[in-house]
Amino acid sequence: MPITFQKLTHEYNAGTPFSYLALDHIDLNLQEGKITAIIGETGSGKSTLVQHLNALLLPTEGSLKILDREISASEKPKHLKSLRKHVGLVFQFPEYQLFEETIAKDIAFGPKNFGASEEEALQRAKDVITLVGLDESYLERSPFELSGGQKRRVAIAGILAMDPDILVLDEPAAGLDPQGAKEMMELFVRLHTEFHKTIFIVTHDMEHVLRYCDEVVVMDHGHVKTTCSVSSFFQDPSILKEMGIHPPAVVSLRESLREVGFEIDASILTMEQLAQAVAKEVGHHE
Repeated sequence: MPITFQKLTHEYNAGTPFSYLALDHIDLNLQEGKITAIIGETGSGKSTLVQHLNALLLPTEGSLKILDREISASEKPKHLKSLRKHVGLVFQFPEYQLFEETIAKDIAFGPKNFGASEEEALQRAKDVITLVGLDESYLERSPFELSGGQKRRVAIAGILAMDPDILVLDEPAAGLDPQGAKEMMELFVRLHTEFHKTIFIVTHDMEHVLRYCDEVVVMDHGHVKTTCSVSSFFQDPSILKEMGIHPPAVVSLRESLREVGFEIDASILTMEQLAQAVAKEVGHHE
């Protein structure tokens, strides 16, 4: 069942001199069961868009249909607590989600809020802390003693502890070193493939989009510029060029070779395929 935005508008500080139209009559269908990247320049509306998915933000106009619920500007939303159990949102800045004196209490807070016993919630904390690459010794530490990357892992663990059907991640690899970012993205793929989670990722990292995602939504000044599969999106990097976003290395190299005369198919998206295509092209000219 698709997640459907219908003429959804969000205006910050409506009716004041500081009003700002962040989303402007959005029509959009997002597929469940996919890993979808939400990309765009800073200020394009990416974070505002995804914060509607668990009703952290509500529409100024229009509506959103998600998990058999409709959230409309014309009607006060109901059952938001149950929606937020099924749609977990990890903020761009993990400090917004960390507030307890220990990591164990922080992670256990969500499950307890949704009815788990103290014992069940703490067991859930033990289960998910290792999923995000930290060991159980961290559970008794204060979240405020951690590095930025570790705080991000704990914030993600706190959402995973509630076992949501849909996981929404705003720049989840920010603050992580390359190996840590790779491990985190591979975790999301595992959650998708093994546990059948629907995942939405706001990101500026096109390497991650190419390697780990299925679909792409491109935001531009509060509008949806395009939606498509990852494979078709990177066949034509003109949108990235317009937006000043660097394409993945393989796409950049592929296009450079095409510009100097190599006849290389635009569907090539891996270095192995590109190397084979170059070898074949060179072989034809020997």
